[in-house]
Amino acid sequence: MLMRSSFSNNLGFIAAAAGSAVGLGNIWKFPFEVGESGGAAFLLIYLVFCFILCFPMLVIEIAMGRKSQQSAVGTFRVLGSKKSSLIGLLAIIACVLILSFYNVVAGWALGYFIEMVQGNFSIGSTFPDYIKSIETVGSFSLVFMLITAFIVNRGVSKGIETFSKWLMPILILIIVSLAIYAITLPGSAQGIDFYLIPDFSKINLHTIYNALGHAFFSLSLGMGILITYGSYLNKKENLLGIAAAITLTDVGVAFLSGLMLFPLVFSQGLETSGGAGLVFMTLPGVFEQLGQAGIFVGSLFFLLLSFAALTSTVSLFEVPVSFLIDEFKMKRRYVVWLCAFVILLIGIPSMLANGYSDSFTQFIFYPKSTEAVDFMTFISDLSSNTLLPLGGIFTCLFAAHIWRKEKLSSELLSKDKMLYERIIIRYISIAIKVICPVILGCILILGILDKYFGMMIL
Repeated sequence: MLMRSSFSNNLGFIAAAAGSAVGLGNIWKFPFEVGESGGAAFLLIYLVFCFILCFPMLVIEIAMGRKSQQSAVGTFRVLGSKKSSLIGLLAIIACVLILSFYNVVAGWALGYFIEMVQGNFSIGSTFPDYIKSIETVGSFSLVFMLITAFIVNRGVSKGIETFSKWLMPILILIIVSLAIYAITLPGSAQGIDFYLIPDFSKINLHTIYNALGHAFFSLSLGMGILITYGSYLNKKENLLGIAAAITLTDVGVAFLSGLMLFPLVFSQGLETSGGAGLVFMTLPGVFEQLGQAGIFVGSLFFLLLSFAALTSTVSLFEVPVSFLIDEFKMKRRYVVWLCAFVILLIGIPSMLANGYSDSFTQFIFYPKSTEAVDFMTFISDLSSNTLLPLGGIFTCLFAAHIWRKEKLSSELLSKDKMLYERIIIRYISIAIKVICPVILGCILILGILDKYFGMMIL
């Protein structure tokens, strides 16, 4: 029987789990969701949802993993039944699908870092042609997957933990440095005002829906990552404190990313929306306008994106690896390279879906849609907007009605049984039983209506 790996201490666990949450989405997607949804008002709603709604689910997933000492599939089977293990399998499928296209986008970021180092600011204007180049995009995606596999192959303590302990501080240092530089630029004060002074007139149901959705997905909930990492956690560690530290790190990096991008955007007179298009098409031109400093700032920015992507790909990759090791008693080194090969294969259609192949670029028509959706968008909609909230709902119902409050309390309470712990656990029990499944159900239904049927009813 294979001995189960473990993190050496809670700092390593926090770095790894926070790294899974701090991905590409927190660096560029979050700020521009803020920009499209009223600035600081969206930020406040997002922060509330992270601590009031997502924190309980984060605690539950880590606690379940630590109790079972199993992968996502094994956790639901050990704590419930064989049928319950299908919830874990759903999370693993979502994880693999997300990683298949996430690795492609990570390859874009790595490629852009190389271009910025060379001072090729014109890459932004040729972005559509750049992502059509299978040789270029495929090469960088392959490099990214090989780096990810190398780290995971070294194991939990020597690989994931050591990597996270080094990379997370570097990532935070880079983003703080860029934020400090951005706020010194002329015109940056307008960006700071937009980001930090709320305009509550901009708040509507759609703003609330977006904030809730981003909070849930940015904390890596419903993917099996926290369950898997929790299974490597020592029994003596305080889960409530660890979960709070992970949540604070995630929202802290998201907040800093806005403090970095909005002053930069306003200093150049750009729009506050744009998402991926703005990052990959517009920002290279912005860096060019900064003169000699543009090469350094641009290189640092896309290095930041690459690091953020890597912290997430490592965590996503460990989920199927842990499953195969636990279920089939395979050696890690064989499982890692098998998973890398399979995920690269699954990701090929996403590489081809950006103009190289008409079949994958015009992949499917959603009901009542006049425009075809490309394969990468379809996989993103299926995994992120459908499978993840569905898995979150099932996890809440499982924890509330099968694992139950008493088992949760015994897993979370310290030997001292502090009053604040009892209060928090009571709230978590209520949230998991009622609040979380109801709201996640609304996210799932509204997401399906919006993405697949073009019916945004908010």
